[in-house]
Amino acid sequence: MSEYTAIVKDAGDWWIGWIEELPGVNCQERTREELIETLRITLREALELNRVDARNAAGADFQELRIAV
Repeated sequence: MSEYTAIVKDAGDWWIGWIEELPGVNCQERTREELIETLRITLREALELNRVDARNAAGADFQELRIAV
């Protein structure tokens, strides 16, 4: 399980949030709790789509390596 940073903000009637490490993952919800759950779901989906895109771009006969930073 990896950890990411959520930036969240109370914007009046809405809570808005972004995942700092992954551009394009942002959401808005009526409550902070709903926002956090929606960010979690959206992040999971974005990571899976990125995995599929990377594997499709690589074609056949690729190597998969773990890299830590």
